[in-house]
Amino acid sequence: MDNTTPRTDPRILRTRQLLRDAFIELLQEMDIEKISVNRLAERATINRVTFYLHYRDIPDMLEKMANDMIEDIHQVLYNTPQNPKSAEETDWPMLVNLLEHIAQNAKFYKVILAINRTTLFSDHLLKLLAELVTERLNSRENESLLAKASIQKDIAIWYGSSALIGTIIAWLRNDMPYTPLFLAKQFSLLRSISR
Repeated sequence: MDNTTPRTDPRILRTRQLLRDAFIELLQEMDIEKISVNRLAERATINRVTFYLHYRDIPDMLEKMANDMIEDIHQVLYNTPQNPKSAEETDWPMLVNLLEHIAQNAKFYKVILAINRTTLFSDHLLKLLAELVTERLNSRENESLLAKASIQKDIAIWYGSSALIGTIIAWLRNDMPYTPLFLAKQFSLLRSISR
């Protein structure tokens, strides 16, 4: 019995990439409400019928793009080696990998996160970051620190995930002036002085 996952036809992947790239280009030029299927298909050099083979409408495409983004980030985060390469990466190797992924796909993330034309993507990313912060806070040591400081766990999660996404968006808006590793180290230092 074959346990491998089925591969998606490369033509489907290519068409979806064309649509995604066209959407990002159009989003840089205009408000999301002005992007039509016709305009998107024309920019992607496909016809309308092809668009509808992949998506019901623009909101369906956005939802699927956001889900794909989260799936990509999950792969990046959870394929992080448990033993970091250097002592500098010991605190948050998952964050370094996340920032490297964002830097490698900067055009996409800059448009969907740093331009205030759609919140769907930042909402999805905020939820994922809240899960990441929750995982970190679930250790006995961190739970004990929260209890000693009389900090409610949900408030710590809101604070940590909002600080992360806010910093990532500011980093993108400022054309990523710091490396992912440096930014992750800065987060670690901020965490250590706030204890």
